[in-house]
Amino acid sequence: MRLTKRILELVRQRPRWGYRQICQLLRREGETLNMKKMYRLWKAAGLKVPQKRRKKRATGVSTNACHVQPAGFRHDVWTWDFIQSSTIDGRTIRFLNIVDEYTRQCLAIKVGRSITSEDAIDTLAELFAMHGVPKRIRCDNGPEFISCAIKTWLDLIGVEVLYIEPGSPWQNGLCVSFNSRLRDEYLHQTDLLSLEDARIKARAWREDFNHNRPHSSLGYLTPAEFARRCAASTSVAALLPFQQHSDSIESLPVSQTNLS
Repeated sequence: MRLTKRILELVRQRPRWGYRQICQLLRREGETLNMKKMYRLWKAAGLKVPQKRRKKRATGVSTNACHVQPAGFRHDVWTWDFIQSSTIDGRTIRFLNIVDEYTRQCLAIKVGRSITSEDAIDTLAELFAMHGVPKRIRCDNGPEFISCAIKTWLDLIGVEVLYIEPGSPWQNGLCVSFNSRLRDEYLHQTDLLSLEDARIKARAWREDFNHNRPHSSLGYLTPAEFARRCAASTSVAALLPFQQHSDSIESLPVSQTNLS
């Protein structure tokens, strides 16, 4: 069957995506397909992404947690965090990920053997020049983030830093979720041959994440599509989180939700 063959092709290209996300890609290709039919085809093809068991965590009590102070609009709250991997020669490589919490857009992935506070400031300065200054930045208590240099610089610019409680990564849940996607869809799917190879692949993955990966929390728009919608809209209601409107958004054709 032609449709099943195309589904299998897309799954080979994106082995960690589920049937809902593949369905959105098929719709973008012009297929008339609802989720029930997609699920039947998915199941008939024997496809399934193993679900990782998640440990139940207690809810944090910090007033800076993402569920206590959620982002209310684009560039309201950015979140940033470090993750670590290695190149094939065993040498450590670090990634500084910066995400807009409201649009889920990955603003930057800084890659280096080591990333100092000064490197982090330089990366933020470039983003501020490109996007404007966010109201707040959420982060954990890593040594780079609590350094005097970063705290002083952000204070001078007027950016409030939302430090979560030590040992409570779930309070920065959106960044934790992003890091998990990056590991699952990028770091675990390829070998990093060198620092430059890691940078090239990180740029390509970030581009794909922002422009091609539909998010259920955004009504199955991509982060770039949702960001454009926010930038173009003057209606407060249009800027509310899509979780509140997912049913109505999902029923629209892609052409009506993409404002590019």
